[in-house]
Amino acid sequence: MPRLTIGRAFGIPIRLDITFVLVLPLLAWLIGSEVGNWVEIIDAMGVSLAAETLEAGLTPWILGTVAAIGLFAGVVAHELGHSLVAMHYGYPIESITLWIFGGIAKLEEMPEHWSQELAVALAGPAVSLAIAGLAFLALPIVPVSGTITASIAFVLGYLALMNLVLAAFNLLPGFPMDGGRVLRALLARTRPYAQATQIAARVGKMFAVVLGLLGLFVLGNLFLVAIAFFIYLGAAGEAQMTVMKAAFEGVEVRDVMTPADRIATVDAEATVADLVDRMVRERHTGYPVVEGDRILGIVTLDDARAVREVEREAFTVREVMTTDLETIAPGEDAMSALTRLQSRNVGRLLVYEDDEFRGLITRSDLMTAFDVIQSSGWTSPETTLAGQRV
Repeated sequence: MPRLTIGRAFGIPIRLDITFVLVLPLLAWLIGSEVGNWVEIIDAMGVSLAAETLEAGLTPWILGTVAAIGLFAGVVAHELGHSLVAMHYGYPIESITLWIFGGIAKLEEMPEHWSQELAVALAGPAVSLAIAGLAFLALPIVPVSGTITASIAFVLGYLALMNLVLAAFNLLPGFPMDGGRVLRALLARTRPYAQATQIAARVGKMFAVVLGLLGLFVLGNLFLVAIAFFIYLGAAGEAQMTVMKAAFEGVEVRDVMTPADRIATVDAEATVADLVDRMVRERHTGYPVVEGDRILGIVTLDDARAVREVEREAFTVREVMTTDLETIAPGEDAMSALTRLQSRNVGRLLVYEDDEFRGLITRSDLMTAFDVIQSSGWTSPETTLAGQRV
């Protein structure tokens, strides 16, 4: 999804996902259309607001807009709580992104020591509780005699309640939500990190199923169903990544790559038609493109498909190849290679050492190595499989 960077806080880019731009007006409208109900709730907190004043004219829609912006500002503060504690422990933060379901602080690497993860996980809800507490404390101080002061009191009451809900909801055991990370941290005190992740993920999946059923059949709330869906996917995805990280512990790129002398290449002057025929015969979907001893780029099946069939004889591989090459050193971790493949959305990395081409590593290489490690209990980079070090 397109994302817009709107500023920085403590050096961390704050970004808006396109879904946030869509949901903010909707949230503002929902709050504005329910001002009367919110007034009743806030009145129960000991503040007497005049609903007729706040429901007159454009006031409800102004209140809805301000309250919605305030809520998302609280979400940013929540994510900053996570981020600042993570940075304290030496974990860089790539960005904080606001989207349809709230906010995400993207850490470049997750803490694996249980006490550090516990502190990072609890920091966000702690900030939300602090905001709720300050809003509650300020609420009785604000006079409610005029429209402006009553509006301020309304916004304070709304933010107090919603930040309390935000903290409480995030502490539910729906891994990878904050509560799920707290659970994993506590489990990791006495278990390996990967095992703790698998248990927390199973709990998170069960929580997601219950939440989805509750939203669908009891509350009739499709928004909760969507949240449950993303929690389930997040739990499954993070559990898989953690298991893979544990499996690839100590494994380097050189251990799983295809060496240079075993890589099939294609000449830059070959036609796209010849390339497609070769792909069919050899069942390869990508080749390094060479000119003499130099690698000029990578050509893939998608590059060939971009040329109409009747024109493939007229185009050379040089004209359709990708020259923006992603490279990696043979001594880097295999998990780093997988992360780079995913973040760059590419299928292969060229392996270079001292400006010399050493080999190629693909998603298939990594998945094959992972399957072998999982099934055989392999731990040593010196183990040989099918003529390759894996």
